[in-house]
Amino acid sequence: MNSKPWLVRKGFTANADYASILRWTMHQFGKDQARIYAKTLGAALRDLRAGPSIVGSKPCLDMAEDIYTLHVARQGRAGRHLVVFRVNSDQHQIDILRILHDGMDLPRHLTLH
Repeated sequence: MNSKPWLVRKGFTANADYASILRWTMHQFGKDQARIYAKTLGAALRDLRAGPSIVGSKPCLDMAEDIYTLHVARQGRAGRHLVVFRVNSDQHQIDILRILHDGMDLPRHLTLH
């Protein structure tokens, strides 16, 4: 097992998703809950530094063999979003493509190049 942390990069669309999620959470539930959910999302993103095979990570073979999801509801944290990411093993890198509600149709909201 490689102990070197993976490089995790959030793309432009994932950054927009993140901001939108926190804005919606603040309007619906208040600033305190938005802060809590920001920590939940941040924890999921930080956990990905351990690599794509962490507990809860699932390949999305129906979309592409290098696409995975990670549910943010992990380790006692509540949440309703999936981190959708692409793995570049050669570069030891994970690119966050989207952060989507877990009820969404992923292929519909994901443009793969």
